[in-house]
Amino acid sequence: MKFSFVTLFPNLIEPYFKDSILKKAVEKDLINYEFYNPRDYTTNKHKKVDDTLCGGGAGQLIFPQPLFDLLDDIKSKDKDAYIIFPLAAAKPFNQSDAKRLAKKKNIVMVSGRYEGIDERVIETYANEVFSIGDYILTGGELPSMIMADSISRNVDGVLGNMDSLTDESYNPNENAKVSLEAPSFTKPVSFNGLSVPSELLKGNHANIRNLKSKLSKYKTQYFRP
Repeated sequence: MKFSFVTLFPNLIEPYFKDSILKKAVEKDLINYEFYNPRDYTTNKHKKVDDTLCGGGAGQLIFPQPLFDLLDDIKSKDKDAYIIFPLAAAKPFNQSDAKRLAKKKNIVMVSGRYEGIDERVIETYANEVFSIGDYILTGGELPSMIMADSISRNVDGVLGNMDSLTDESYNPNENAKVSLEAPSFTKPVSFNGLSVPSELLKGNHANIRNLKSKLSKYKTQYFRP
């Protein structure tokens, strides 16, 4: 199995594979990993990858172009690469997911930063999106590592005694009441034929709040029924 980590900060992830069980798994060629940095794919001279949010709001968002080009590159090398986005607004990752994903050959983990990633990237490329909990982190690297760890230990041969997996169980609380964040968008307004919702561009903050409230409700109903 291979993990392809898309991240602005590969040094946050790589040390985790230098010790313990995952180090041995790498040495045995049971798992391997590689890194892709969005800055290497951006087309502006300053290697900028973020911009302000359409409709207003604090912080910056990773804009589409570098991730579109980067993920197209990955898919051109491996059309079966399975792309996962760690997100706060997503279905919970659990043990059954780890076991299922351990059957994949190449899992791509796309780590967001700042206020996240333009929704058009996620809608275009995500095979699945997962949350590791109802809290906010500064980036997607830790969730990517957590999921990679959980998936890896379900790969045949990674654990010294695979029987230790037999009695494991995890029962997520399906009754938690949460409200997931609405999708976010940044510039350009139109990209690859995909457009930002027009209401975000009109400057009517009451209507923008109403739209975001509705989108939040729809996303919560979809991911956390």
